Amino acid sequence: MHRSAGGAALVVITVTEGGGARAPGTVMSVSQTGQRVGYVSGGCLDADIGRHAVEALSDGKVRKLRYGSGSPFLDLPLPCGGAIEVLIIPDADPLVVHLCSDLLAARIPLRLGFRASGEIILAPKEEADHVFIYLPRLRIRIAGRSGDAIALQRVAVAAGLPALLQMPEQEFDNADPALDLSRGLRMQIPAALPTVDDDQWTAVVLAFHDADWEDPLLLQALEGPAFFIGAVGSHKTHERRCNRLRALGVSQQQIARIRGPVGLVASMRDASFLAVSILAEILSCWKHVANDPFQTRP
Repeated sequence: MHRSAGGAALVVITVTEGGGARAPGTVMSVSQTGQRVGYVSGGCLDADIGRHAVEALSDGKVRKLRYGSGSPFLDLPLPCGGAIEVLIIPDADPLVVHLCSDLLAARIPLRLGFRASGEIILAPKEEADHVFIYLPRLRIRIAGRSGDAIALQRVAVAAGLPALLQMPEQEFDNADPALDLSRGLRMQIPAALPTVDDDQWTAVVLAFHDADWEDPLLLQALEGPAFFIGAVGSHKTHERRCNRLRALGVSQQQIARIRGPVGLVASMRDASFLAVSILAEILSCWKHVANDPFQTRP
């Protein structure tokens, strides 16, 4: 949720019928000058909704609007043939908005209730007209060396995802100086890995072809609650990887958490294509996390 100062309206999608570019609960903020942060459509409605939000800021009245099927705005049909309803809140409590922003930044999921009156209720136990769950952002920790790890970091950042690149010290020293490695974690030796802070909203990907590094990194990842753990390599490589972990005493249940060879599209040997394939598989798993965000995970 965007942190906004005073003088901004919140727009919340409350209902989606049929096809729709954004899900119920999606939030957009609109300033008094009409500047928008976020999207509530595929681009076909945002400008008009922004105009209504500016009017709401001017008169202080909450608005409930419907677009598409059954809407009074006949000049704004939805190409998908469905309908959406939005609630425009011109005077959202800034303390609640800021608290929500802080909680999500601290990687804590939220349940928010919205009333037709414009009241926003954090962790609602009382009746609300609409209740939505907001998750911390999906983030990716990439441990590896060579082009595979760097390509995945680039693709993740291009997709707007926080990505932590974790590489041996010498890989940082030899990396292209044009790369932004400020979100990097340097590793000295496999026996003394840096501390990581994976949570259940984190995907971990190993892009190593070196068992000396891979085994301790996998053991570290399996100790945490990451919703996704993947490792590059062939099917034979993955079989050897699993056998090594069994020999180290790792249970079959834990080994089954490792996706290998990682990637939705098999046998991608170009680093950039492999990165897109890996990100696609992560997102396919993220959908299940989003559908059941409070499930307890290992």
